[in-house]
Amino acid sequence: MSKAARRYNSKKFSDSQHNMRAQKPPLRRKKSISVLASFSSSIVSTILLLASAFNILGVEGSIGVNYGTVADNLPPPAQVAHFLLESTIINRVRLFDTNTEIIQAFAHTGIAITVTVPNDQIPHLTKLGFAQEWVRSNVQPYVPATNIVRILVGNEVISNENKLFVASLVPAMKALHTALVGASLDHRIKISTPHSLGILSGSSPPSTGKFLQGYATRILKPLLRFLRATNSPFMINPYPFFGFSADTLDYALFKPNSGVLDENTKLSYTNMLDGQLDAVFSAMKLLGFSDIEIVIAETGWPSQGESSQLGVDAESAAHYNRNLMQHVTSGAGTPLMPNRTFETYIFALFNEDLKPGPPSERNFGLFQPDMTPVYDIGILRPKAKSSIPTNPAPVSPGPGGPKEKIWCLPKTGADVEALQRNIDYVCGLKAEYCKPIQEGGECFLPNTVKAHAAFAMNAYYQGTGKNGYDCDFEQTAAVSNVDPSYGNCKY
Repeated sequence: MSKAARRYNSKKFSDSQHNMRAQKPPLRRKKSISVLASFSSSIVSTILLLASAFNILGVEGSIGVNYGTVADNLPPPAQVAHFLLESTIINRVRLFDTNTEIIQAFAHTGIAITVTVPNDQIPHLTKLGFAQEWVRSNVQPYVPATNIVRILVGNEVISNENKLFVASLVPAMKALHTALVGASLDHRIKISTPHSLGILSGSSPPSTGKFLQGYATRILKPLLRFLRATNSPFMINPYPFFGFSADTLDYALFKPNSGVLDENTKLSYTNMLDGQLDAVFSAMKLLGFSDIEIVIAETGWPSQGESSQLGVDAESAAHYNRNLMQHVTSGAGTPLMPNRTFETYIFALFNEDLKPGPPSERNFGLFQPDMTPVYDIGILRPKAKSSIPTNPAPVSPGPGGPKEKIWCLPKTGADVEALQRNIDYVCGLKAEYCKPIQEGGECFLPNTVKAHAAFAMNAYYQGTGKNGYDCDFEQTAAVSNVDPSYGNCKY
């Protein structure tokens, strides 16, 4: 897998009050299932498409996760996609590259995918021909099966201060947009780029926020003009974790505190994130672009670090991310941007053991690589669990004896609509899994949802390593040592 871009920026700034620093259609069987199952599948697909097409107010519609891959122990992307779809409320994922395996894994899930152009490709993208080829290679083969909604051109480009990358940023975004227009994808996929708080030269109080001198009119104003013209958001990576001190820990963690008053506006701030967002808003307003939506592309809190680090533990991480979710989806907005929700991507999905830097850098994940939660922030669905499903027919080979073959089969009484979703997921993921249950196939009969689900789910289970979580399917399946094969139909 390609490595994700590093999350943090070395350029930092502080202030006296805030101390802030600087997201082929499923294989359809020809009338091979009951009318009820086909109808339910259609409804589910429609709901997924609607959910991704509109900015739903609420947690499930606006909370995403950054899927980094700087690790050597992560589960296969297909398992990750299935886990997010079936076991969590996350329906937006930001990738730090255009990893083909990951993009394909999210096909037919409806999850909104954001992909990223690496910084070193930005100068090449200023040429329309290169931009068109990039779209042909990295986007067109996967849509609409994979719901790609946004392309990010680089990551924290301005803060990294590479003059060539900075100068090429807006021209590259324009060329990429032109390529999308040529492919008739500009209404479906938007172009943006995420920034660290290092783009601000001032942030305290928030009403005085302004962009770095030299970049404001030369780079950021044309960038904002492009975002407005294409109805794209301004994306920012605010991290209260990098801005708190011993005196402002509660302020950073959304805990009760005395607050901070902006003397210019007489508005009081009760959390650091609002102060950071409003500083960005003030800088945008100063250039005349207060109407552009702001998206939080990254924010998070590590669960582990150096033993001497203040506030670096699972309890603090859970408190920050849980309150973050509640705050950005509440509709309260910020003091300068009231009555708003913010599309927000938590960093990160997994702890990543190969990330450079201090231990905290490797411990921003919501989940361990085995997909067990590091802490609970309320994103798991009620029925979701990380343990291996109960085995209806235990398979415990004797000491030294050969392991019995096991199969993944639907549980007794499993809901027919849930089984149909499993069929659509597996068949859409890999057509080979389901060829035998197509009309004329050796396992087409009996033509029932349960029988076809049994074959498809087992094919997936056998093909992905036979791990316990490969036979979860939202708790509709369990492993068995009873061979379900019959006649010419071999499982």
